[in-house]
Order: sequence, then C-alpha cells, then structure tokens
Amino acid sequence: MDFIKLLNIAKSKVNERRLSRIATAGTVAAVLLTDKGNIYTGVCIDTPAGMGFCAENSAVAAMITAGESCIVKCVATGVDDIGACAPCGRCREFINAIHDENYKCEVMLEDGSVTTIGQLLPYRL
Repeated sequence: MDFIKLLNIAKSKVNERRLSRIATAGTVAAVLLTDKGNIYTGVCIDTPAGMGFCAENSAVAAMITAGESCIVKCVATGVDDIGACAPCGRCREFINAIHDENYKCEVMLEDGSVTTIGQLLPYRL
C-alpha cells in the first residue's frame, strides 16, 4: 500500500474531542502497515502530567494485541492538516524496540519525503 493511501486513512481517524474536563483525544492519528500486510490505527490521548500517549503508541498497542510487531510503514497526521508528521523521539525509540527489523520501517515526513526509523535514530541500540 502506498503512503498516500495510508495518509488518507490516518486523516480519516483524526477526530479531536474532549474526553473529560482534563483530557482530550484524536488530535493526531497514526497508521501502521505490518510485514503481513495488515493495517493498525491509533489516536493520541492527551492528559495532564504526561499520562497520555501518542497515536503511534496507540496503533502499536492494537498491532501487538493482534499478535504482530514488525512494521513496514508508518504515517501520522494531525488536526492542522499539515500532511504527514514524523514520529516524536519517544515513538521512534518505541517502534525500534518492539521488533529487530523495525529500524527499516519507512516513515513519511512533513515534506512528503520518506525516510526510515533507522535514519531517524542513527545511534539506535
């Protein structure tokens, strides 16, 4: 599946909403394509004191729950409709940590170019 299709799936999942007086969700959505060809999606959950998590973490949790961990492509986007957005440092490390081949995972960047988790983490463990 190409990145434009994945980006459109991510855009369809963005849905900013208030969960409670102190928590929101859906300002960022992520889509993962696995080596088995399956797609997993997730949205961010924002709460005080850093207890929330990123959209990529949410998608990874769904993927691992389904029994997979090898990611081929990753795309995230947000409510500001800037196109794709790169995973944050924590998400880069998390994706890299859950499968030995995930450093090869391709990621679409803000300018539409594609790089890998390994290139984003040149000194990864």
